[in-house]
Amino acid sequence: MRKKNSGKRVVLLIFVMTLALMLMLASNVFFVAIVKKHMRSGTDLSVYADSANTVTEVTKALRGRILAADGTIIAEDNRTYNIICILDENRPSLKGQIAYVKDKEATAHQLARILKMDEQMVLDYLNQDVYQTELGTAGRNLSESIKNEIAALEMPGIEFTDSIKRVYPLGTFASNLIGFAQSDESGSTVGKMGTELYLDSYLRGTDGYRIYQADKNGFILPGMKEEVRAAENGNTIYTTLDQDIQEALEESFQMTANRFHSDRIWGAVMEIASGKLLAWGQYPSFDPNTLEITDYNNYGAQVPYEPGSTMKTFTWAAAINEGKYDGTAGVYSGPYFYQADLQNDPVRVEQSIYQPITNAGNKNWGYIDYDHGMIYSSNVVAAEVQNRLITPAIHLQYLKSFGFFKTVSTDGLAEQTGILNFTWPSDKLALSYGQGSTVTTLQLLQAYSAIGGDGTMKRPYYIESIRDPYDTAKVLYQAQTKITGEPISAETARQVRDIMYRVVNDEDGTAKYYRIPECELIAKTGTSQLAVNGTYESGKTIVSFIGAMPADNPKVLVYYANEASYMPNAHFYTEAAVNLLRKTAMRLGFSAQPVQNTEAPVLEGEGQAERTTMPALINHSLAFAMAQLDGTMAQIITLGDGASVIDQYPEANETVYAGQRVFLLTDTNSFIMPDLTGWTRRDVTALWQVTQFGFKLSGDGKVITQNIAPGSTVSRGTQIAVEFGS
Repeated sequence: MRKKNSGKRVVLLIFVMTLALMLMLASNVFFVAIVKKHMRSGTDLSVYADSANTVTEVTKALRGRILAADGTIIAEDNRTYNIICILDENRPSLKGQIAYVKDKEATAHQLARILKMDEQMVLDYLNQDVYQTELGTAGRNLSESIKNEIAALEMPGIEFTDSIKRVYPLGTFASNLIGFAQSDESGSTVGKMGTELYLDSYLRGTDGYRIYQADKNGFILPGMKEEVRAAENGNTIYTTLDQDIQEALEESFQMTANRFHSDRIWGAVMEIASGKLLAWGQYPSFDPNTLEITDYNNYGAQVPYEPGSTMKTFTWAAAINEGKYDGTAGVYSGPYFYQADLQNDPVRVEQSIYQPITNAGNKNWGYIDYDHGMIYSSNVVAAEVQNRLITPAIHLQYLKSFGFFKTVSTDGLAEQTGILNFTWPSDKLALSYGQGSTVTTLQLLQAYSAIGGDGTMKRPYYIESIRDPYDTAKVLYQAQTKITGEPISAETARQVRDIMYRVVNDEDGTAKYYRIPECELIAKTGTSQLAVNGTYESGKTIVSFIGAMPADNPKVLVYYANEASYMPNAHFYTEAAVNLLRKTAMRLGFSAQPVQNTEAPVLEGEGQAERTTMPALINHSLAFAMAQLDGTMAQIITLGDGASVIDQYPEANETVYAGQRVFLLTDTNSFIMPDLTGWTRRDVTALWQVTQFGFKLSGDGKVITQNIAPGSTVSRGTQIAVEFGS
């Protein structure tokens, strides 16, 4: 009986507690309905209406940076800030905090000091009878460091708006490879072309937000919770592009365009052992800051073409690797008449109804050996190598093993495979000397890596790594050298290189005008007619060159092609390609010879450059910094009149060469404008990067004009226009 009564008491207790809770909730609701106050917090709920007063503040994430191999910025989001000064005394306050500029004199004094403005001018802005004001150009496009310095003073009524713009400090630098990004309808920046498009998922950040309930004046209600998520910036892309070599390539394009009035020019430099692309570009290109684009194609990957005699190398390689080649054997170099056999292969005959194969310029050297067939770049001898020493079918097998007529798959690049024509005897003959079928520059680089790399073929690539934006030690992707085949033996590769050496260094070699004093080369030249809609366009040719250096132990491949109206003896006018070869050799330390009129470091004994390591100078006195740089033979440029270094270029631990410009920033608001005449785009970009002032760059080459006179004081907000030219 006692147990039953106990159970009833428990049930009764639960009932009473439930009833009390329900009465409490009901009373709270009733209290809210009658007096418009939240019972527990005491918040006046009449000042807002549900979701209408739910505020969502979005914090835009920054898109990831794209960097050159040395860390120089190719693409980045630039976030700037504008000052807003609230002047209306009726601006509501929160918890007694003033929400407008009350002490105008003190505020003007602080702002003038930081912004390098006249104090009276700032005060004039603050004395206006308006709700809010800005401070003119000096108060716009502020860096984050300046914004934070002002915000730290916690001056009432001083607020900021921000904006983000995608900028490309190096302008045309590899622009058809890097591409561009633009804002979409939602305001997000998305990749539209090139790397910006291919790696958009890595480069995009995730916007942050702050959600809260506010009163009618926009202030957060006391006691209300906030939902906050920080913005996550996009990842950083490190490319393999060498800034010096890339700029030398683009400088060479301009030299070629000036001489030949070219339709198109393109080229690349690739490290043989790894497949790293050190340079990649084309002409005409575009500046992604202005987007005046005439051609969206990436010539080296998306535009197949008939390469001409640079393909003969693989005809010889196939015959040598098959063990059928004797370079000293004689062969007739006169017109090659042919007819078809039962396999529809060409057979050389005395006379034929078909147009014979001839050499360029209808040259006939009579009987020459097979080695000289390549040294002279004979179409006829190439046909003999393919059809007498091996067969067209065997030759084709080798071309496919070298990676032609299929995609290379380089880092997401859009590419074409080229077209193989191999039906008629004329198709097969033309294949031996690089006409009739089409390939791409990517394929050529991959194939030639086997020639320079003892038979081992490497895939070209230009994305070195993808890293976390906040912790560079966190690697999301790291490139690895990809071996794509071993089409020939090491001995075959060596024999081919021996012949290519003679192409450059024999007095009758077709590449003799590409010699450079810095080191010896191996090379092959090419000249082909331009095919348009299945026929050859009269008067248009593609003149090309591919070389490897140093000759005795090839480290890099250099490819250069020019499409223009026909010019006799185009391979005589090699100053542009030679410029690229010399600067590449110098940059990579292949020689002790100095190069004249170049921005490349001057080298001295034993192939070494006079160089040092940049010390860490930030937060040190300017006097200390100058003492540390004494003896480096660098051109030291101080920016601002501060006593301490707040930024530097190059960064700590980077290499500094004799004669290189080194920048020390001591003031974020103004500096004395240097004379930029003769500066390279790299130098101007470094000035832009370290000051974060507004620059507008146009043209190519070296600086020829600047809108701010040397010696003038440049204040933040001033647009600096710099024009480059030849």
